[in-house]
Amino acid sequence: MKRIFSKDLEPKLLSVLREGYSLQDFWRDALAGMVVGVVALPLAIAFAIASGLRPEQGLYTAIVGGFAISFFGGSRVQIGGPTAAFVVLVASVVAEFGYGGLAVATFMAGCFLVIMAFARLGDVIRFIPYPVTVGFTTGIALTIAMSQVGEALGLQIESLPTDFVGRSLVYAENFSATNLTAAFIFLLTVAIIQIWPRVPSRIPGPLVALVVTTAIVQLAGLDIATIHSRFGDVPQSLPTLQLSRFDWKLLPDLVSPALTIALLAAIESLLSAVVADGLIGGRHRSNAELFGQGLANILSPLFGGMPATGAIARTATNVRNGGRTPIAGIVHAATLLLIVLVAGSWASLIPMAALAGILIVVAYNMSEWHVFQRLLRGPASDALVLVTTFLLTIIFDLSVAIQVGVVLAALLFMRRMAEVTQVKALRDITDYEDSELRDAYPTPVPAGVGVFQINGSFCFGAATKFTETLLTTQSSPPVVILRMRHVLAIDATGLHALEEVAARFQGRGTVLLLSGVSTHVQDAMDKNGALKLVGKEHIFANFPLAVEHAQLLLAAKTQPD
Repeated sequence: MKRIFSKDLEPKLLSVLREGYSLQDFWRDALAGMVVGVVALPLAIAFAIASGLRPEQGLYTAIVGGFAISFFGGSRVQIGGPTAAFVVLVASVVAEFGYGGLAVATFMAGCFLVIMAFARLGDVIRFIPYPVTVGFTTGIALTIAMSQVGEALGLQIESLPTDFVGRSLVYAENFSATNLTAAFIFLLTVAIIQIWPRVPSRIPGPLVALVVTTAIVQLAGLDIATIHSRFGDVPQSLPTLQLSRFDWKLLPDLVSPALTIALLAAIESLLSAVVADGLIGGRHRSNAELFGQGLANILSPLFGGMPATGAIARTATNVRNGGRTPIAGIVHAATLLLIVLVAGSWASLIPMAALAGILIVVAYNMSEWHVFQRLLRGPASDALVLVTTFLLTIIFDLSVAIQVGVVLAALLFMRRMAEVTQVKALRDITDYEDSELRDAYPTPVPAGVGVFQINGSFCFGAATKFTETLLTTQSSPPVVILRMRHVLAIDATGLHALEEVAARFQGRGTVLLLSGVSTHVQDAMDKNGALKLVGKEHIFANFPLAVEHAQLLLAAKTQPD
């Protein structure tokens, strides 16, 4: 099969077909896909409702987005669709801009993801600091759980605040109005989901809980809220193009939410792909995965859906049930479509309290509270990033939390880099060289030569330290040797600092020599112009050669005119 995409953007599906795909492989993937489709049914409905959307919009997202992620993505076993991570963000966008605004934001996010894929940013996304990821994940989990308290207790509250604190206060004020029947259905749902894994069965616990609780409510005629009483019937039809629902006038106001959706989709999908790699011993293509996620989020709102990304729990379910190629994800989407066409009306009978139970279990599982506690006991800077991101997520919103968390983590990283970068003066060669070179070159550095060394990345975090160390010396020796063999990277700020020091030395009549400069650093100096200022004749491969040149310079200075 001829290659259509570049290697790092080629969908895994094409690679699988090129390698050869047997009927036996198909039946294994088909079984896994059908199981995952059944698992995804209640989750897709629950995530949509929790986000302020209709239940079928979650199903359409799992069908359209899930198909696109499997067809175009870079993971062999990734299962895509709506996830809990998006609930808080989507709910805030819908509350402020309506679905027309969400459709535009999701479409824009898909475009951003495609751009990120072509810019080869798949590997860069992995560098989002772990405390930031845990902070907003735990914050999202707590916010989701809090959003479901009203449904779990059957509270009849006409208008709920959108913020975490306001909602908590309203729940506390109305706690005495708890509907015990709804609370029983909620607790029964949670109990079934927690106990069912002990039963040797492939039927997913959430589906069993929905069937049991729905049957109890319908057979006993219990008076509690259901999907039908809240939203009406779930349509039994194919999703159709809904371009008329896009509110393009809101586009300027939706850039920030769209960027947050794109970043969150990238983080979630690549994290899920890494987990999947560990389960199957494979290796995903991160840029192809971003490309697939981008197309999924472009297509999903066209059919009335919400943001989609890789789902860790459903991906793990796929692997555990034998799924090994993207065909399983495609079958998962087809299974959901078949369920919608055949049994969509039955979904309208599901109690809202049962969906609340499913979501609270999902929130607990995604909270990573044990990891949160462990990070709190770690370095103070990591704990600060963790707590800041967590609090911003629950008090403000995810957009602010991610942006501030990443910036704060970057600032702390700069400080750490500055701390580990050493710039210090040396008395002579024996301060630095190993015993072998000391034996081969025992002559000490001659008087009149200052020696400094810099270890670590010569970037903006260390530039001030470098300038202060070299320019605040009491004496001004005729020659200064700067040893740079342990400088592996230099940026524009480091180059500027080097130019500043070289210019100041020239004004003092001091010659600056560099030794052990790597090819990478020399190339950066050449492109920047710093090499011309320092002088290529003043750069030496090793320290002994720089010392020899320094001796010649001193000898020339002492010779009479």
